[in-house]
Amino acid sequence: MKLIIGLGNPGKDYQNTRHNVGFLILDNYLGNVDWKEKFNALYFEKRINSEKVIFVKPLTFMNLSGNAVVKYINYYNVNIDDILVIQDDLDLPFSTYKLKKNSSAGGHNGIKSIINCLGSQDFLRLKIGVSNNKSIDTKDYVLGRFSKEEKDKLDSLQKTFNEIIESFVIVGISKTMNIYNTKK
Repeated sequence: MKLIIGLGNPGKDYQNTRHNVGFLILDNYLGNVDWKEKFNALYFEKRINSEKVIFVKPLTFMNLSGNAVVKYINYYNVNIDDILVIQDDLDLPFSTYKLKKNSSAGGHNGIKSIINCLGSQDFLRLKIGVSNNKSIDTKDYVLGRFSKEEKDKLDSLQKTFNEIIESFVIVGISKTMNIYNTKK
């Protein structure tokens, strides 16, 4: 079984904001599905290549994401190598991405919360670049909405994000990182 977590903040006020890129990627991947609620998160179960996959969107707000995530990990007894977290990353140029395992939170409070609740940083992350605008307060920037051009650019990468999700489920962390972290 795999656990795929998209990070974001709940509610209409946060839709299509940079900090909600994890929610956005899961919503685009799954389409219009009937999310259920448990452990202060929305979840949806799906089989990919006969593997059970649970998709999770924490409803705890970003800074407390770990509280919901750890409940899913414990309830389903998920191995840390079977977890993928999709997050925004201010340090990557817009619409670039990187798969990273066993790295620090890098200032991302949602990841910091997950690391604190898990007691480990040794899980896979799909970091999606949202760039950074140093002339705007960081909080205001990450909670700002995508421009139409930014949204279109992200949407054009959705096929790749879908492939990464499926590759992670089917072939695992190492092969997925080898395939998708190569320079193109």
